[in-house]
Amino acid sequence: MHFTSESVEALVEQFTKLPTIGRKTAQRLAAYVLKMPREDVVALAKALVAVKDLVKHCPICHNVTDAVPCSICRSPRRDHTIICVVEEPNDLMALERTGEYRGVYHVLGGVISPLDGVGPDDLTVRELITRVDPSFKHVTALPAAPNGQTAEPQVAETATPYGDERPDIQEVILAVNPDVEGDTTAYYISQLLKPFNVRVTRIARGLPIGGDLEYADEATLARALEGRSAL
Repeated sequence: MHFTSESVEALVEQFTKLPTIGRKTAQRLAAYVLKMPREDVVALAKALVAVKDLVKHCPICHNVTDAVPCSICRSPRRDHTIICVVEEPNDLMALERTGEYRGVYHVLGGVISPLDGVGPDDLTVRELITRVDPSFKHVTALPAAPNGQTAEPQVAETATPYGDERPDIQEVILAVNPDVEGDTTAYYISQLLKPFNVRVTRIARGLPIGGDLEYADEATLARALEGRSAL
């Protein structure tokens, strides 16, 4: 079914371009917009335009921000010796909502996924290593291993200046998703960081609060046993 109004139909078509939005949902959204006060519609339109015109990526952590650097990177209350590596800005916000983490972040912009054509050069891996070591170097692409497996990453000693006021990084926390791509990315970064005097950790994986052992899969149970802690 199409609306008799070309303007409404054009709005529906724009809504369908959003992820997870089908035509029926787009029609409901368009109908809701029609009922909204004009000032609210104008405010929505301005917010959409502002996202494209004002939002940038922080040159330090690569999170989205209006000001450069972002509020987290410039905060004196943060522990700048600990970097938590996440895939996307949404992951950063999820960790911030816990109120438990007081370090800084580094947003990769995705994960290594050869099937999707995403390699280390498509992420902010070089920038992460540069944050760890100010005298850094250039990370080369992964060479193909003879057995078809991913080979060890190579580091070329090409110095790049970073600045004199950089804190000494003591720990890098890998907070990537516990899937094949996340595991590959975590392994790759951990191998790159081996030559440097920095502790590399990964967030724990196991049973969720309120979960039942009966319904947990074998991989989750195995990770929960590996990550057990003393009481």
